[in-house]
Amino acid sequence: MLLRINLIAVLLLLSCALPAHSIDANEVVIFIRDDVFDDYSRFLKGREPIEVKDFSGAYIRRDVVDMIIAQQALILGGFTKPFRYHKGNINYRNTKLLENGKLLISFDSVWSLDANKLTRDVYVSAPVIHEGEYFAGVYTSPRNEKVFKINQLSDFSQLTAVSTPRWQTDWQTLSALPLKELLREDEWLSQVRMVSMQWVDFVMVPLMPSLNNRYILEDINLVAVPDVLLQLNDSRHFIISKKHPDGKAAYTALQKGLQQLREAGAIEKAYREAGFIPDLTHYTVINKQP
Repeated sequence: MLLRINLIAVLLLLSCALPAHSIDANEVVIFIRDDVFDDYSRFLKGREPIEVKDFSGAYIRRDVVDMIIAQQALILGGFTKPFRYHKGNINYRNTKLLENGKLLISFDSVWSLDANKLTRDVYVSAPVIHEGEYFAGVYTSPRNEKVFKINQLSDFSQLTAVSTPRWQTDWQTLSALPLKELLREDEWLSQVRMVSMQWVDFVMVPLMPSLNNRYILEDINLVAVPDVLLQLNDSRHFIISKKHPDGKAAYTALQKGLQQLREAGAIEKAYREAGFIPDLTHYTVINKQP
């Protein structure tokens, strides 16, 4: 009996050590941040991603649009393997699993500057968000009154922000502001928690009109400063692991599908309907170049 129990324990340990893609040849495991997956599931309401034509409504956000567009492109390009999602507090820019071949694709698009550093290990897709289309809100604690008073570039001299140089475009954008201090924190969850606790004044987050431009996760509650935007001048792309056994096939399908969606105008339409590409007549782009 003891031998049998020990054997079972060894087998369980071995199964946990196996690469994610070896669990089931007919499924592709995707690791994803739990808050993104929860909003994705709420938005779909039982629909398949390929069925989505209208990207307005509750729970939509940039991460969710990314996730749906990537799957639509894969299907249109002929990649039809099903996905199995593993939720967790996974850094949405964490590329280690992709580099090691244990994750097929990042459904969260990444900056061109970041993606191009990884080309030894990943394929980089055509842009899903073009340079000049990406705007972020200035998110802060609802109790941090001084942040809500900003209306020009010089107002940032009294404020602190948090980001990480691992996200080059974010870091460069914030470094160009006349901040009191730019703090480094490499983990996303820690960044937003610091701002929620008012240890730091603000963090950049994409607009989420369907959520009233609020970011709420567990005990974290952030809100965007009304009518103010920061522009980030870079394009965003999906990245696919070259070391994953389905990598080449998925990349070929993704490129084909993205071209079809782009030619149909579906990609820009999706991000506009979601409110991610905003109507600039209603906002001040506070760091806009003259």
